[in-house]
Amino acid sequence: MAKDFPTRAENYAQWYQDLVIKADLAENSAVRGCMVIKPYGYAIWEKMQAVLDRKFKETGHSNAYFPLFIPKSFFSKEASHVEGFAKECAIVTHYRLKNAEDGNGVVVDPEAKLEEELIIRPTSETIIWNTYRGWIQSYRDLPILVNQWANVVRWEMRTRLFLRTAEFLWQEGHTAHATKEEAIEETKRMLDVYADFVENTMAVPVYKGVKTANERFAGALDTYCIEAMMQDGKALQAGTSHFLGQNFAKAFDVKFTGKDGKQDFVWATSWGVSTRLMGALVMAHSDDDGLVLPPKLAPIQVVIVPIHKNDEQLAAITVVANKIVDELKKLGISVKYDDRDTHKPGWKFSEYEFKGVPVRVAIGPRDLENGTVEVARRDTKEKSVMQLTDLTLKISHLLDHIQDNLYKKALTFREENTHHADSYDEFKKKIEQGGFVMAHWDGTTETELKIKEETKATIRCIPLNAKKEKGKCIFSGNDSEQRVIFAQAY
Repeated sequence: MAKDFPTRAENYAQWYQDLVIKADLAENSAVRGCMVIKPYGYAIWEKMQAVLDRKFKETGHSNAYFPLFIPKSFFSKEASHVEGFAKECAIVTHYRLKNAEDGNGVVVDPEAKLEEELIIRPTSETIIWNTYRGWIQSYRDLPILVNQWANVVRWEMRTRLFLRTAEFLWQEGHTAHATKEEAIEETKRMLDVYADFVENTMAVPVYKGVKTANERFAGALDTYCIEAMMQDGKALQAGTSHFLGQNFAKAFDVKFTGKDGKQDFVWATSWGVSTRLMGALVMAHSDDDGLVLPPKLAPIQVVIVPIHKNDEQLAAITVVANKIVDELKKLGISVKYDDRDTHKPGWKFSEYEFKGVPVRVAIGPRDLENGTVEVARRDTKEKSVMQLTDLTLKISHLLDHIQDNLYKKALTFREENTHHADSYDEFKKKIEQGGFVMAHWDGTTETELKIKEETKATIRCIPLNAKKEKGKCIFSGNDSEQRVIFAQAY
């Protein structure tokens, strides 16, 4: 696995792009702005899906599926929603092709124009709330707690694998409630689910907060978010949960009869994470030698590589290796025994290091004599000799330690790159250096946009549960109730 791409310090953006491709996570497709997620990358996404899906079901949600195509008229019903997505929509206008008259390929049949254009799903609030109108009549029908695993299309001009593509995979939850309080509780509950997943499964620390009015989801009353820091100091929005109020219920006339016999509009939430988390995983942990994957998401957690000179040695090593494989599998650990004769051990070591496999076990003839193996961990590259006795339990503990170490390392990096600023000059210097800047803001969109225009920094969130601290806005000098998190972002 020859390394022929820049280091993070030389060119972080190119390092990321090259690593995603060379590690077989994804590649650009023949369709502009779209990607092919390769088997190794999709295996990581499947692990993410499995953990999140379990968490959703544990909190009472069920999966469903809604159409990819949404009638254009649906988007006209909620003004701020259509305004937020209008420039990103891909539109189906015809339903048939025909052979070109000159015999050169096919063309769109002008006679096959749709009576109403269809929007390819950029998000599903409109089609789902049109559907919920038929599902909800009484308080007995509530709450509805539905999640959808799907693909969406948002027409992007500048794309980057996983981080920003025209089509991407995600999940979107859409819930309906009888009261405002229930809906807000649901919004915050799902934010906590996301934060728990990103921190404890992805090993990436996040800040939980609320978006400003300028940054919130189109059609929402409040958008809650989790924000993570990448190794270049930029922020990445890792998940969002939206309190939609009664906006979509009113737009699609979704009412229910309460216990008191009175009718009211339903209260709504929506929430989602996407394959953008794959990009976060790569950028938060990987190094100049390739991927570094947290054990909980690694498709292969342990790889065993035999070192031998002849078939007799290989046969003896294989007996021991297969026993280790069986014992690790009983502990729920994914393990691969690589006895391919097409590549030498050194090449295999390099390959698995590059692909971020957390633990590598090497077994040679001398190891068999001594009853030992060599164990290498990907996160620190430390090697140690372990006795075969209780080896599987030791490896299990090592995987837990690697998972914990990756989180602590990312947390330390975030803390070292989070700064406070009390003047605009200080703020601009800190933003230029990279990282998060905690600073006072006067609460106005005007100030927010001017800061963004001059520094390219946005307010990532107004932190939840943060200590209230009165101060003066760094830009306007007006009063401020607490610091907010600024950063340049993906």
